[in-house]
Amino acid sequence: MIAQRAYAVEPWTVRETELNLDVLAQSESVFALSNGHVGWRGNLDEGEPHGLPGSYLNGVHELHPLPYAEAGYGYPESGQTVINVTNGKVLRLLVDDEPFDLRYGRLVRHERTLDLRRGVLERECEWTSPAGSTVRVRSTRLVSLTQRAVAAVAYEVEPVDSRTRVVVQSELVANESLPEPDGDPRAARALKSPLEPEEDFASGPRLRLVHRTRRSGLRVAVAADHVVSGPERTTTASESNVDVARLTVTSVLEPGQRLRVEKLVAHGWSGARSRPAMSDQVEAALAAAAHSGFQGLLADQRAYLDDFWARADVEVDGDEEIQQAVRFALFHVLQAGARAERRAIPAKGLTGSGYDGHAFWDTEVFVLPLLTYTAPEAAAEALRWRQNTLDAARERATQLGLRGAAFPWRTIEGREGSAYWPAGTAAFHVNADIADAVVRYVAATGDEDFERDTGLELLVETARLWRSLGHHDDRGVFHIDGVTGPDEYSAIADDNAYTNLMARTNLLAAADVCKRHPEQAARLGVDDEETATWRDAAEAVHVPYNAELGVHEQHAGFTRYQRWDFARTGPDRYPLMLHFPYFDLYRKQVVKQADLVLAMFTCGSWFAEHGDEEQIARNFAYYEPLTVRDSSLSACVQAVVAAQAGHLDLAYDYAAEAALMDLGDLEHNTRDGLHIASLAGTWTALVAGFGGMRCDDGVLRFAPRLPQRLRRLAFTVRFLDRSLRVEIGADEATYRLLSGRPLTIRHHGADLTVRRESPVTRPVPALTPRPAPEQPPHRRPNAR
Repeated sequence: MIAQRAYAVEPWTVRETELNLDVLAQSESVFALSNGHVGWRGNLDEGEPHGLPGSYLNGVHELHPLPYAEAGYGYPESGQTVINVTNGKVLRLLVDDEPFDLRYGRLVRHERTLDLRRGVLERECEWTSPAGSTVRVRSTRLVSLTQRAVAAVAYEVEPVDSRTRVVVQSELVANESLPEPDGDPRAARALKSPLEPEEDFASGPRLRLVHRTRRSGLRVAVAADHVVSGPERTTTASESNVDVARLTVTSVLEPGQRLRVEKLVAHGWSGARSRPAMSDQVEAALAAAAHSGFQGLLADQRAYLDDFWARADVEVDGDEEIQQAVRFALFHVLQAGARAERRAIPAKGLTGSGYDGHAFWDTEVFVLPLLTYTAPEAAAEALRWRQNTLDAARERATQLGLRGAAFPWRTIEGREGSAYWPAGTAAFHVNADIADAVVRYVAATGDEDFERDTGLELLVETARLWRSLGHHDDRGVFHIDGVTGPDEYSAIADDNAYTNLMARTNLLAAADVCKRHPEQAARLGVDDEETATWRDAAEAVHVPYNAELGVHEQHAGFTRYQRWDFARTGPDRYPLMLHFPYFDLYRKQVVKQADLVLAMFTCGSWFAEHGDEEQIARNFAYYEPLTVRDSSLSACVQAVVAAQAGHLDLAYDYAAEAALMDLGDLEHNTRDGLHIASLAGTWTALVAGFGGMRCDDGVLRFAPRLPQRLRRLAFTVRFLDRSLRVEIGADEATYRLLSGRPLTIRHHGADLTVRRESPVTRPVPALTPRPAPEQPPHRRPNAR
């Protein structure tokens, strides 16, 4: 964790009040702006100093060979990595011939503010050059949520105390030099000069560069237009070469005068369109941006976010850090998916190159629940991207000797990108995770068109996978053997409980959707006999249980493994995967991240039918001392189940860990990009944890309870064309229907109907106390 707080705690902003080069890369991730299509890291306007330069277009990647010491059948042959595309945010400054570089001279003041309501990054600084000239610089940056291809910067310079000559160089820069990776497997590989030039153009205030990737064959076009205002005799000149297009603005300023450069940047890419077509595309996007103007883009951004916050805001009374963090989380998750539009939502969003820009199962399990209940159209588009990659998933299943579709564990464009086969091949649960997201979206929206046109195909092909992957034993029990569940410290295991239960849900949902849409199912070759086999497998699925211990097993035989020697594992030996061989981890009772505990959340109705709250509490107490949280995906899930098991203070600590993952740089890798799933998990920890929200059989239910530190929690969810506001206090909860027809929900098991203008308040029942569970040494969450 960083030694001191890097950002001021404020309800609607993230503010950095000094420039600390030690956390510069972290701040570049925190201050990143994107819309799901275009992503700009929060680099300084002048380009240097920087931690990691970053300009990204969702889906733009380069291919690279995957090395194997010993090749094997079915191993992926090619990897994918996100690339840093043409950088349009650079505005270099010279002050009386001295480069404006904050590592030199004297930095009098420097402040940057991410405004979560306006969707902009603002900067104000005062700097004295080595030669003694002092200038004040202000900038405002946005990536438009309404004009998908557009980002913009307004940059102002004024002298403080003397006549000053200034030069602003506004640039488009391709093939920037990137720092070498540090050996952390979570970081991206560095590709040198991935873009081959095809066109460079500069005329007046207009700049344009077109490049193409060498192996993946993707064409990238970026163009910029400028509005310059300053004193008389301000001059401009433009030039370009293969990797740089530049507009140079020169002026002499007296104190009180300002030079202002407004820069509009348009982005586009395609694997099929020609170079002239791509040039025309970005020029058209620039024309639309110029029609709005910088002030119009600002106004549209604010209006878009006003609408989002009205339907998605979470209010937390009693903890200012969590209040700021949950809004920060909501903002960045929105940015990751708002305009992705049939592209993946990567694990880092478009905030950095960590994990090579790949999307994982994180998207469906952690990110899409938030989007489903706050921005459902973005969730639908993410699932349509999965549908668009079905051909690759079917091909992968065939290669593995299976029916249906085997979706990749990590990917950018739809094909498996992992050379580590225990995950890249055996982590089949991603298929059920996608199916679960389909079921959740349809239940929350009632979108029958989506279910028929997109959901049905995804559910059918994933159900076919499970039926061919699993088998019935001689007693009729259905087993799925040799798989890797969410816990990556247990691999190639039999009957992983999470995988089996999620597959069960998948199989039943597929059978049900085929019954609702028989014509569409028939087009996919589904008949009654096939759906009957799905139901048979689902009802017979094996969930391992240790009767002696009274707990469910993470996978068959897990509870007989030797326990990890936590006493001899020092605090400097985490994460374990960077200090111990996987072979050793695989043979011990040690859990990287919530697995069986995650199953109790995602498949809670099964546990309710096959036990009670005491069973959930026993399971949670057993796995807590084994779970080391070497993944940022774990804390939010542990928060939810801890709250359900009655450990509210522990749940609060876990919720805070999820919330502060990036603002506190808890895993020391925020420099590579934000943990989008953990950010989304902040919402889950609050809404599903302390709000107790679940959706079973098309009904929303709540079991709210707050930890002592929190006085009030309020949130809004979208459900079946209604907007429901939930406000929770220490002793009671109030449900308000803000829009839509009356809605029947459940509060701690009791049905109630909520109507507009008639809020319903119910008491929160007392909590049954239970002994607090233990955590591994050195791995207890920080107490709030």
